[in-house]
Amino acid sequence: MRGDLRVGRLFGIDIYIDWSWLVIFVLIASDLALSLFARLHPQWSLVLDWGLAIAAALLFFASVLLHELAHSVVARARGLPVKRIVLYLLGGVSNIEREPPSAATEFVMALVGPLTSVVLGIIFLFLGRTHLGKLAQAMPTPLAGLAQVDALGTLLLWLGSANILIGIFNMIPAFPLDGGRVLRSLLWAFSNNLRRATLWSTWISHAIAWLFILGGIAMALGASIPFFGAGLFNGLWLAFIGWFLNGAATQTHQQVVIEDVLEGIPVSRLMRTDVATVEPGMTVSDLVHQRIMTSEGNERSFPVVKDGKLIGWVSLEDVKRVSREQWETKTVGDIMTPGEQVVTLNPREDVSEVFQKFMQRDVRQMPVMQDGSMVGVLRRQDLMRYLQLHSELGLRDARQTDGNGRG
Repeated sequence: MRGDLRVGRLFGIDIYIDWSWLVIFVLIASDLALSLFARLHPQWSLVLDWGLAIAAALLFFASVLLHELAHSVVARARGLPVKRIVLYLLGGVSNIEREPPSAATEFVMALVGPLTSVVLGIIFLFLGRTHLGKLAQAMPTPLAGLAQVDALGTLLLWLGSANILIGIFNMIPAFPLDGGRVLRSLLWAFSNNLRRATLWSTWISHAIAWLFILGGIAMALGASIPFFGAGLFNGLWLAFIGWFLNGAATQTHQQVVIEDVLEGIPVSRLMRTDVATVEPGMTVSDLVHQRIMTSEGNERSFPVVKDGKLIGWVSLEDVKRVSREQWETKTVGDIMTPGEQVVTLNPREDVSEVFQKFMQRDVRQMPVMQDGSMVGVLRRQDLMRYLQLHSELGLRDARQTDGNGRG
């Protein structure tokens, strides 16, 4: 993913951090150091406040990572590919590359995340109360009496409460939260139709999202809402979450419609066989004037072929990295992406899975190979044109009450 920082790999899954993660990390650490810890423990030094706050924020996001790993491990155990987990502004997301094959699989995948958070919360609370000993027995709730607790006890009790709240919050029945997927799995099992279940879940998600938005606006204007409180900052934050949920619900529905429209269609049906190619010895100048500028289909990239074999791929982006003065001396072979680095397709591949490759790699077309030879090219614009022609029919079918759907 562009713009994400890779920080490691666990269970064969790449772990990334989105830039927005830094924003929420700073907000959590600052709120703990300047508000909670400073208020509860005025005797602590500034170094202890910030040190404990940073440790708490890091451990909190480690807990979020475990939450997402639970989703990913179950997905892999059920045969679904997972390549990455990204930590970002609102927590984390597992990049599961296709929809689950059954309602039962989705139910287990969705539920295991919140369960992991709740179990982590219970463990942290147990460790915290064990550490405090007799003092913990006098505390009616995990966070009550924190002013009398030392640094380690404060850290453990806060992490315990935070993880349990994360688990509960994620069970709100709205996409992309786990509760939204649990709801969809139950509706899917009831209706035996994934697309219809997604549509119903999307309606519920939109309703909840608008409740968040309106509640946030009311809080910003001075109203107090149970559990969420009051105040301008809390209100704006709640409204932002509602706005995010509203957009995510629409995106989830569109994704299912796209997958349904493209499912079962082989690459060979949509690929183009009349492919314009270039040779490695062509100069960059000739590539620009004889291919890119004269292409009828507004093509910006071309397969590089020698003796009938695909040896690379060249694009307008490659040309942009060459100074104008070098166009007459540099050749396509000098600037192309070597063939071994080019992502290729098989003519029998399912287009629904290929669509994800286009989205993840942000490319315009991919070569289709069979028995070592290029037999065609699949273009992203052809996929989008096909979707435009068929998505309206797919959306109408989703609203019909008959039909079996996927299940």
